[in-house]
Amino acid sequence: MAESKREKIAIIGSGMIGHCWATLFLGGGYQVCMYDISQDRVDAALNAVQFKLNKLKDEGLLHGTLSVEERLANLSTTTDLQECLAGAIYAQESAVEDLQLKTDLFMKIDSLTGPDTILASSTSTLAPSKFTENLKHRENCLVVHPVNPPVYCPLTELIPAPWTKPAVVDITYSLMNAIGQSPIKLTREVDGFAINRLQYAILAEAWRMVHSGVISTADVNKVISEGLGLRWAFYGPLEVSHMNADGIKHHNERYGQGVIRVVNDFGPTPTFFEPETLEKIASDLNQKIPIEKLAAHRAWREHQLGAIAQLKRKLAKEKPADL
Repeated sequence: MAESKREKIAIIGSGMIGHCWATLFLGGGYQVCMYDISQDRVDAALNAVQFKLNKLKDEGLLHGTLSVEERLANLSTTTDLQECLAGAIYAQESAVEDLQLKTDLFMKIDSLTGPDTILASSTSTLAPSKFTENLKHRENCLVVHPVNPPVYCPLTELIPAPWTKPAVVDITYSLMNAIGQSPIKLTREVDGFAINRLQYAILAEAWRMVHSGVISTADVNKVISEGLGLRWAFYGPLEVSHMNADGIKHHNERYGQGVIRVVNDFGPTPTFFEPETLEKIASDLNQKIPIEKLAAHRAWREHQLGAIAQLKRKLAKEKPADL
């Protein structure tokens, strides 16, 4: 039988992201306790974790050596925040994106933990300094933001507050690796972190081009799904530029002025509420992905992400040793 760890992980908030975190930490062999404000919520989360574990097993994507049954034996739930946090070495908060709520919640979490517990938030938009400044143990706080769904998208970005201890970032980085994630470190806070700064840059230009009539909604989506996204699945944008010439320096010599010209032509930031453009894009998207079928499309997206994760794992094993 595979060996479980004794260390406890507290999951604060058991919704879509919270129960995914529980699934991931169980893969690392940790004792996991999920907290939420009602028994109905934690019961639903428990069922969701069991479903995800069995699905990952069927896909051959379970991280670690423990069986599904052994993982579930390491999972508990509670509606008592103090019980959830008691003895935890690490707490991952995944409540809604509301600054006041997170501020109040972290004050309570801070009061229930000691100096050795790392306090992490899954927030995608709020800098950690905004809700941890007045905490007793603020040096243990940081943002640990995953890509949704984290069970298939392993990237996790770590963002420290100005007062976060470097050792806390290092320990969290190691912890993410231990549960099968692919962590990145930001050296300081920046609005949007890394994921959303890149994502929003693409979203803004896609919106601008549809707004100006240069391209249709369907075709701007194809630029990513049938083009850039495919090669970005294995190499990032700087690596692609490096390979598109004889190295990045040669790329910049050959294409740099063209890149600057195009970037300077981007135009102002859209409001995303320009009436005609919003109606057009919404109509186009609703034709392809009707609101009443969003759940089915999300499930299909997750299925496809599982297939890509399987392929990437297979290809990683086949990659020549000298690459």
